[in-house]
Amino acid sequence: MTTSSIPDHPDIFVKRHLGPRAEDVRAMLDTVGYPTLDAFVDAVVPADIRLRKPLALPAASAERDALAELASLAARNQVFRSYLGMGYHDTVTPPVILRNILENPGWYTAYTPYQAEIAQGRLEALLNYQTMVADLTGLEIANASLLDEATAAAEAMHLTHAASRVGANPVYLVDERCHPQTIAVVRTRAEAQGVEIVVGDPDTFAFGGNVIGALVQYPATDGVLRDFRALCERAHAAGAVVAAATDLLALALLTPPGEWGADIAVGNTQRFGVPLGYGGPHAAFFATRDQYKRLLPGRIIGVSRDRAGRPGLRMALGTREQHIRRDKATSNICTAQVLLAVCAGMYAVWHGPNGIRRIAERVHGQTRQLAASLRALGYRLRAEAFFDTIAIETDAATATRVHAAAHAKHINLRALSPTAIGVALDETVSDADVADLVAVFALGRSAPAAPEAPAVIPAALARTSPFLTHPVFSRYRSETELLRYLKKLEDRDLSLTSAMIPLGSCTMKLNATTEMIPVTWRGFGGLHPFAPAEQAQGYAELFRQLEAWLNEITGFAATSLQPNAGSQGEFTGLLVIRAYHRARNQGHRTTCLIPASAHGTNPASAVMAGMQVVVVKTNDQGEIDLADLKEKAAAHGDSLGALMVTYPSTHGVFEGTIAEVCRIVHQHGGQVYMDGANMNAQVGLCRPGDIGADVCHLNLHKTFCIPHGGGGPGMGPICVAEHLAPYLPSHPVVDLGAGPRSCGTVSAAPWGSPSILPISWAYIRMMGPDGLTEATKIAILNANYVAKRLAAHMPTLYAGPGGLVAHECILDTRPFKASAGVEVTDIAKRLIDYGFHPPTVSFPVPGTLMVEPTESESKEELDRFCDALIAIRGEILEIERGEADRGNNLLGNAPHCLADLLADAWDRPYSRERAAFPSAATRDHKVWPPVGRIDDAYGDRNLVCTCPPIEEYAAP
Repeated sequence: MTTSSIPDHPDIFVKRHLGPRAEDVRAMLDTVGYPTLDAFVDAVVPADIRLRKPLALPAASAERDALAELASLAARNQVFRSYLGMGYHDTVTPPVILRNILENPGWYTAYTPYQAEIAQGRLEALLNYQTMVADLTGLEIANASLLDEATAAAEAMHLTHAASRVGANPVYLVDERCHPQTIAVVRTRAEAQGVEIVVGDPDTFAFGGNVIGALVQYPATDGVLRDFRALCERAHAAGAVVAAATDLLALALLTPPGEWGADIAVGNTQRFGVPLGYGGPHAAFFATRDQYKRLLPGRIIGVSRDRAGRPGLRMALGTREQHIRRDKATSNICTAQVLLAVCAGMYAVWHGPNGIRRIAERVHGQTRQLAASLRALGYRLRAEAFFDTIAIETDAATATRVHAAAHAKHINLRALSPTAIGVALDETVSDADVADLVAVFALGRSAPAAPEAPAVIPAALARTSPFLTHPVFSRYRSETELLRYLKKLEDRDLSLTSAMIPLGSCTMKLNATTEMIPVTWRGFGGLHPFAPAEQAQGYAELFRQLEAWLNEITGFAATSLQPNAGSQGEFTGLLVIRAYHRARNQGHRTTCLIPASAHGTNPASAVMAGMQVVVVKTNDQGEIDLADLKEKAAAHGDSLGALMVTYPSTHGVFEGTIAEVCRIVHQHGGQVYMDGANMNAQVGLCRPGDIGADVCHLNLHKTFCIPHGGGGPGMGPICVAEHLAPYLPSHPVVDLGAGPRSCGTVSAAPWGSPSILPISWAYIRMMGPDGLTEATKIAILNANYVAKRLAAHMPTLYAGPGGLVAHECILDTRPFKASAGVEVTDIAKRLIDYGFHPPTVSFPVPGTLMVEPTESESKEELDRFCDALIAIRGEILEIERGEADRGNNLLGNAPHCLADLLADAWDRPYSRERAAFPSAATRDHKVWPPVGRIDDAYGDRNLVCTCPPIEEYAAP
């Protein structure tokens, strides 16, 4: 199939997704030296791994037809009133946030803020979020979000273990009243790390010995409110660390964990305006004391300044250190839930401290009223102190009748046990809803008059400290003001709405509007993750279809959608391999071979999965050194568990030896895990399962069009060969059909982040098998076109036969340091002046740029990007010739912000015009960096991770 053979119809999606037109493809093929697209692809992809038949997928659907199918699936989901709790609550997304952030491509198509100067809007929004979390939890430092509450709790256990001085056989207490999914995820993580988990009663637990810490739930999963001050005293006296899983809305009324002694607080910000989404995506929070800041997982946003001394924000403490520390990393987390964290933070900005307290008081007041009414009906409550959740004790027969009466009113209640019922209220509950609940429990009796509801929060646990005191949480009370604030922040960022984002290994392709529309439909967004299965039949069918399509695309037999990030997919894939070996009485197979070129999360994930990393060399061409692989596979043959390999390689090349690599590992008893970060170069051309891999994870936020959202959400499902299917993840609340050999639970929700899966479903459905294959071909062509155009200016570091690359290329800019004193960072920052987001800097090779143009960018945009880099090479040449100052030049001073350009003084040996408008395109449109180059070192020396006084934002 060629681009020109795709029907020319306005509702045919493929042509909308692909950037180059038919005539562009011909011109680009001329540039790279091939007569046809198929001849070109034949030269790039090794013949022995090529897929010889079309993908067995449904034919491409028109956009409106795909939306109609999704609407039909959404209609099959029944949105009951769910009072199930367990960390998930219905919420009201303020429309101004819904439309202007969650549904706005200016926010959801941006990338991780590695280039701080063109990410100041997102960074400020995330700083607001961190401030909100720190204020409400009463702790000094918070990160910019994690994946979900359960994995955040597991990260708390990891931090505790890393900080502990206990050597062998560490023990960790988990409160028996934690949410069941949290207990399950912490168990899975701990088992791989050799940490013994004791699930028990914190009040009677004896600290000392090898106990490293404890996790408690505040309020408990059944709503019980407990005072943990004495527990903290006992734990601290024994040198243990206390983590509290908690609820931010409750903390508006309750003493925050930081004030009663907790060292860590984790939880879910979902109820701050983020739809339930059948379990995700949501932003988890993680806050801790300052002494643990170097062990804090994930990203941290900090305040710094630019070269002129103006305040500026950036990611602090080298929060890409997971890429650097590799097998020494304490976490494999390299992502966040930025889009959802921004929504939650803006919910607090919109409501302010008084509004948040009013919402909390209303929810708590209705819960008290419900409790009083149930007591009047003769029911016994499990506890007298609670916030929004109560547990009702009764007999099994009555409980059965209550659940039936609730179902008849389209209400879901939680079955805590055969004789106990849980009810959790939220901000959407009306007085009529409370009356319906009372009627359900009345079982046909006349409900007594509503009695007065007494106060139930003990004075010792009532919050007295202020929160959200920074002006940002009080200033934007009208929608007009908040709308302008959101727009101001959006304009301080560069997203796909402005220019291509050519980041290698990151695949910033089109996130089509049709794909995005269903995400916020109530039929997908309104379901509680633990609603009965019969109420989610639309989701069940969507999962079935998507899993079948992903199986076909990868050549595997089974898929788990549970991992909710690429790092989670890596970890889960290795857990599956580990479980497989153990089931065959080969649990000693814990050696993991990893090429030196691998992404840093690979070795971090291997260590988290309880494996020992052995690095395999790469040769001068950037490929796996087969001789070294054979030597190390043989040397570790008795213990070899797995090889982690990325394909095409992290160096952007289709390695012709990949099938041999898989055979070598299998010969020595290991399994092959394929990192699917570069799957967008395989779809329709080759398949991991056919190549010889046993498991791969897929970044749905890359290959399959889920947007990056400024650094999250993502999804990292894994696909496995038939012999590994019995070891896929399970869940303690929802039956996934996993047997006793399951590797455990890896995410809080059974299917990860379901509400964004319609995006990937729509992409595959609208592209069809031919369109998906064509997209892969064009992605590879675009990368080779860029490499060819730039070859004489910034040569490609690694290439395959014929000098061809895969879907990305590494540009070697290292010689410029010696010839002109120009660092790769200078080139990246100067690209900002040309209106572009820079490529990936210094990964996987220090001093280089990694470029991935994707199939969605047009030839015009590719040429504009190439022209910019060629022009920058010319600016470097001026330095080399002595025509430009080596220490005061266009690159070293980049990026040039308006404040510098409009200043009265101009002490630079080049014109303001040349600094500001280096190309004709920039005169038409560009995103202006609001600050100059950020000083990272200053920010780390003077660490501030919450909103500073508002005066500091003013220019000097």
